Amino acid sequence: MSKIFEIYGSDAHKMTVSLMEAANVADMIPKGGSVALKPNLVVAGRPEEGGTTHAGVLSGCMEYLQSHGFSNISVIEGSWVGDDTGRAFRVAGYDKVCQKYGVPYYDLKRDKTRTVQTAIRPMDICCRALDADFLISLPVLKGHCQTTMTCALKNCKGCLPDREKRRFHSEGLHRPIAALASYLKPNLTIVDSICGDLNFEEGGTPVYTNRMYLGTDPVQLDAYGCMLMGISTSQVDYIGLAEQMGGGSTKIEDGDIIKLNEPVSGAEYPAPTGTVASLTKNVHDDSACSACYASLVRALYNAKRAGIKINKPIYIGQAYRGKTLDGIGIGACCSGATCSVKGCPPTAQEILKILKEQN
Repeated sequence: MSKIFEIYGSDAHKMTVSLMEAANVADMIPKGGSVALKPNLVVAGRPEEGGTTHAGVLSGCMEYLQSHGFSNISVIEGSWVGDDTGRAFRVAGYDKVCQKYGVPYYDLKRDKTRTVQTAIRPMDICCRALDADFLISLPVLKGHCQTTMTCALKNCKGCLPDREKRRFHSEGLHRPIAALASYLKPNLTIVDSICGDLNFEEGGTPVYTNRMYLGTDPVQLDAYGCMLMGISTSQVDYIGLAEQMGGGSTKIEDGDIIKLNEPVSGAEYPAPTGTVASLTKNVHDDSACSACYASLVRALYNAKRAGIKINKPIYIGQAYRGKTLDGIGIGACCSGATCSVKGCPPTAQEILKILKEQN
């Protein structure tokens, strides 16, 4: 069974290096092998907007790899249909990172392709993704207006030419995403969940969790992402389909999550969006950690979509530790509430369960 290494913080570069050190990634890579880094760069947007991988994730990977003797490194990506990859690279700050570490980046929109046979049909995939000795996927955990969520499995869609991307959408996304994932399997995936968008793939309504996690099974990583976002894997068809097609396993057992540290309280939040402010108008927050707060926001968002009305006050934050609270307490710090959600931090899935019971 694959292990998932998880870390909390706000420095994407240091967090990435720590995750790779903990997982001993250098021993996974063939000596002298080529390493391709595939970020999530959908549109020309800043990572702080919740749609693209932080540049620090790339620099962290490069620093770790070069310090362990790997020099054949590249960054590969193709933005979504209609956008310019080069412009997106510059807006996200990737060009400066690549220049600093002497790593080339390639626009997959201009790459050669090779036709492979997948579980459902022949598919054209970019050669730089297929030919890398070690492919590292760097997705963002976030919402998606068509597939509910997007993370590890769907990030591989960026390794396709635009003609295939268009075909994926005409086929309903789920089956072709699963088929691609069963053929093109990244050797390692590092998930940027620092501030994934709540609703949309391109960003705009970010929710800060200040979390990252690493693993080798993208199906398992997406299943864990669903737990963190408070949704069932059954709501994301391509996850179950990818498992059926041999892309990985959705099983997460006790001991599979290895935490390198604990979330920090009193984190500084970004300016709230109208969506987040509306969802949290009845929330009493005092020194809450960002991971716990983000789980609550996602749970409240899912509750609203399900028509669940929350009439009781909600408390969250370390300042409530040891206090008696008349309402719903979120996390271990608010265990003195009339009804509390256990965990440090609890997942959105666990919070949503209590919100339903208290409706």
